[in-house]
Amino acid sequence: MASRVTVTLHELVAELDLYADGVLHQRYGVSFKLFEFLATLSEVGPVDVTGLARCLRVSKAAVSKRVPGLVAGGWIRTESGGGRRIVLSLTDAGSDLVERAGGELEEEFAAMLTDPRLDPEVSPDALDATRLNLHLATLTAIVIEKGRPS
Repeated sequence: MASRVTVTLHELVAELDLYADGVLHQRYGVSFKLFEFLATLSEVGPVDVTGLARCLRVSKAAVSKRVPGLVAGGWIRTESGGGRRIVLSLTDAGSDLVERAGGELEEEFAAMLTDPRLDPEVSPDALDATRLNLHLATLTAIVIEKGRPS
């Protein structure tokens, strides 16, 4: 474990991603990258390719490249958004995967928060998943508000 919170947070996210990838492959035969794409689309969709790319923090080309395979796989559908805009939305299969797999991952991660090693002097429910998520979302908003240095 690193001594700096910035490094520790990156390590945690990397390990959570690897864990989620293993769970998703084992139980659903899909990667975390696919799940992340679908889950993000579930949160913001229907949305055009540019908007989804912004949310995923990838290029528009990276999203466009994945679309045909995801349509062929039955995960997403496309519609014309006027002009050259392509609007993406989840199919029933995509929604079902996000709902079921997302629920299981949430349960897995919430269970990790009850591990007594997190704070042996406080009750296991001291690290409440909902409160932690609120704190992390607030920290994310604070960082975004600060903007990127030029």
